Amino acid sequence: MQINAHAKVNIFLKITGLKEHENGQMYHTLLSRFMRVESLYDTIAFVPGAFDHFTIEGCEGVERSSNTIYKAFVTLNNHIENPLLLHFFYNHKVVVTKRIPSQAGLGGGSSDAAAFMRLCNEVCNLKIPLDTLAQLGSTIGADVPFFIYNYPSANVSGFGEVVEPFEEETLPLELFTPDIGCDTALVYKTFKAQLLNDITPCSFTGWERYKSRDLLELINDPILLNDLYAAARIAYPKLKEIAPEGWFFSGSGSTFFKPKD
Repeated sequence: MQINAHAKVNIFLKITGLKEHENGQMYHTLLSRFMRVESLYDTIAFVPGAFDHFTIEGCEGVERSSNTIYKAFVTLNNHIENPLLLHFFYNHKVVVTKRIPSQAGLGGGSSDAAAFMRLCNEVCNLKIPLDTLAQLGSTIGADVPFFIYNYPSANVSGFGEVVEPFEEETLPLELFTPDIGCDTALVYKTFKAQLLNDITPCSFTGWERYKSRDLLELINDPILLNDLYAAARIAYPKLKEIAPEGWFFSGSGSTFFKPKD
């Protein structure tokens, strides 16, 4: 009973506006190409035992209440409205083998939550339709729906809840994650305060139709490809000093990536 939770990179990420979410909060909307990183993943396992509460191992330093896996557990429990999951996790613990660095723009926490939900759905025979599972996942984090669908490559839009598979082979990627953790909320806050008024949607019209390798070769500018890179450089000036030449920036950072030759 285990599942791999893969990392992702954003081939491109463009902010399209600021809109009110159904929960009443204002969030940035985006258009982005997400690509699964085949070579980097966490592993989520359900290990038998006897436990008096929901138990997670392998996420040291993360409070249970803020752990995305715990949030996924609560979300699933609230949805199914029966004690099935509670009973299952009295007899199993969640063991996470972490390989994806945190605050790195690779979606590790979101991927873990999505993999946990997919494994629960299978192992406990919850019979939750995939679209419903993705909608539930969207309440946990904007990246979770992409990982729920588990597409190798997809165009993601809206608040992150619109996930459309894109037919292409995943690229073999080199990753470089510096010793800098980028807080996603701070990067978005910086973008809103200093860069939001500069967005020009017509400048990236049609990008979602290009294959990822072609787009990286055509644009070949990490700042143009990823709107959050400029914001991350403002919030974390050291990124300017350590950015490797010819590499691209994933999500809100701090990971740089490039296709292998």
